[in-house]
Amino acid sequence: MKTTLKNKNLYLLVFIMIMGAACKKDFLNVAPPNQLSADVVWSDPTLAEAYMNDAYKGLINGGLSEQMLASVSDESLFNHTGRGIDIVNTGNVSPTTTGWIDDSWNWDRMYLYIRTCNTAIDRIVSGKNSISDQTKKDQFLGEAYFLRAYYYQQLLRFYGGVPLITKVYNITDDLKVKRNTYEECVNFIVKDCDEANKLLSGKTMGQGRATALAALAIKSRVLLYAASDLHDKAKLTAKVSGIPDQTLPLLCYTSGNQADRYRLAQTAAKAVMDADPRTGYKLNLSAPVSASQGAINYASIAMGGGSKAPNIDPAGASEIIFAKYFLLPNYAVTPNLYNGPNGYHNWGGNSPIGLLVDDYDMQDGTPFSWSNPLEKADPYKNRDPRFYATVLYDGSDWKPRDKVSGNVDPANQIQTGTYDLMVSGKLTSFSGLDTRNSSLENWNGTYTGYYYHKFTDPDPNIIDQNMPQTIPWPFFRYTEAVLNYIEASIELGDTGPAVEWLNKIRFRVGMPAVTATGQTSLRNIYRHERRIEMAYEEQRYHDVRRWLIANETVGRKVTIVTVTGKFKSGKTQSSPYHYDPSVYDYSYTPSEYNVLENRAWNNALYFRPITRDEVNKNNLLIQNPGY
Repeated sequence: MKTTLKNKNLYLLVFIMIMGAACKKDFLNVAPPNQLSADVVWSDPTLAEAYMNDAYKGLINGGLSEQMLASVSDESLFNHTGRGIDIVNTGNVSPTTTGWIDDSWNWDRMYLYIRTCNTAIDRIVSGKNSISDQTKKDQFLGEAYFLRAYYYQQLLRFYGGVPLITKVYNITDDLKVKRNTYEECVNFIVKDCDEANKLLSGKTMGQGRATALAALAIKSRVLLYAASDLHDKAKLTAKVSGIPDQTLPLLCYTSGNQADRYRLAQTAAKAVMDADPRTGYKLNLSAPVSASQGAINYASIAMGGGSKAPNIDPAGASEIIFAKYFLLPNYAVTPNLYNGPNGYHNWGGNSPIGLLVDDYDMQDGTPFSWSNPLEKADPYKNRDPRFYATVLYDGSDWKPRDKVSGNVDPANQIQTGTYDLMVSGKLTSFSGLDTRNSSLENWNGTYTGYYYHKFTDPDPNIIDQNMPQTIPWPFFRYTEAVLNYIEASIELGDTGPAVEWLNKIRFRVGMPAVTATGQTSLRNIYRHERRIEMAYEEQRYHDVRRWLIANETVGRKVTIVTVTGKFKSGKTQSSPYHYDPSVYDYSYTPSEYNVLENRAWNNALYFRPITRDEVNKNNLLIQNPGY
């Protein structure tokens, strides 16, 4: 090839550039094109605000992810194998086989966002920023304290005491840090909450952002947990033996008085209740509403103002203190796909189990019992109105199925049983469209006989498995603070206000007043009420642990129901099937189900294990007991 002078000059220029670069010591010290240095970010208020937006990303989808914390409790059964939930529920967790870990409490992920918060706090407090607006600066700092408190309380309630990191580490720093005691972690989170509350007070924050009230809500939760039996040395060691002395301070208070801690929790909860009279939904009633209105009230709370379904009250949004919002068209979530009936081409993922369903009282306040012939014959009649807004059961009305699967179910009802049916003049046994023998889709059918309802938008226009919904996930709602106040009051023997507020919660959903006054009976009533009111809200997993009753609750075997419909004498029904007690005698058979997972409780599961990788990286970490 002929080489021209022009080409020679080009080669020479490239050679000089390469040699110059080879001699330049910081040749590789180039910022990635998609990243900005902290100096650049905090020199621009707009970039700083974008940075604070990123700090919220550790909140992900809340409890509306495909795998739900409800299925690692006695609320639901996860319908699919190989995801790690079964490892937890059978008690086979270890530092190397951790089972399911959600991003919302994953050790690595929480510390990633804690580092984000620490950077913001360092830049603002030290003055290493170019934000001249003091109001905006206080807002960013308050948000950083709030989010750091939230992420640390997530770690604390799963793992016990964790390393409290407040500085921004560099790659050359020694990253080996000891775990702080449980008490130190509680005090640290409370301090961050107080700082956030002070900095955010009086500020109007956008939807889904931290507020002064939300900071008080974290404080209330953390102090109630801190007062609970799990974190009291005497109560914990009486229930769980063999905890090494060096480990106890990481899990509980080793000194002090439990009653004093309950007083702090009571005060913190009342501070939330008194902070903003606009918060909370219909808790000013002096008598129960009707059962139908009670179901609507409860459904309206769950919808949080995000549903356009008939009868849903958008004012239910006033219950929310802090939530994750899913706004179209950019961001939405599909719990309807994750959990909806397979006869609507959904995945049936986190199906309510009989243990939860059976705990819904009768509407008159008496316990439901399969031993009662009348209740067994019609088990879904006259139950606590919250049941109808939480669980889909055989024969319950649901959305238009014809838009999904054709005219196979004009009645639009859930079908989880097996029924007599006349097809082409011949008596057949028909498997319901939402069973594992469905003619529409069988592999995602419920094992338990029930489907999830609570946070699924009942809007009949949202029917397809790929249609997103915009129901917010409530990280904190007002009633949690009320329940925290009730619990602390009962434990302190202050039963008067406990009963008063317990009845306010019950009146809102159409349930009768509680009349018991004794501490022990009230404690049991309260714990049952909290189970029902907060179902599927990521409370039960923690509640049974902090009350030290996990072996009696989540340690039980899964229970299911089998539904059968037989023609009454002289009655028949032709295809398509629909629920009709005038034509059918329905029978309901409860039983244990141990095929998908044979649940067993292991005391080690009061706390999650720290993974082997984390311990290998930081040999100062003391592993939790039992691992």
